[in-house]
Amino acid sequence: MTRSENDRRIDYLEFVVADLARARAFYEAAFGWTMTDYGPQYCAFADGRLEGGFTTQGTPRPGGPLVILYADDLAATQASIEAAGGRIVQPTFDFPGGRRFHFADPDGYELAVWTKG
Repeated sequence: MTRSENDRRIDYLEFVVADLARARAFYEAAFGWTMTDYGPQYCAFADGRLEGGFTTQGTPRPGGPLVILYADDLAATQASIEAAGGRIVQPTFDFPGGRRFHFADPDGYELAVWTKG
């Protein structure tokens, strides 16, 4: 049996959020993601490559796996995040292969953004 193209790859991410409208507004403003509403408790997002969703069914639990986004322009992306209401929790630092910073979204989820170089 041959593996499909999507076998063993991250396929979907889901965040439990306290306020669906706030989460939607943050990710639209910070990253330009497109949103699809599925009622008052669920909103799906797409970044052009990966899809996921925000749900209010549950309690937000910041932590867990670190979701890392890529950016061609790290400084511009950080500015967008801060303008959208995100909080930088670890300033930009170098690592083998590039640079990155960590931020918290309005519900406290920590994510990171990296760039090559």
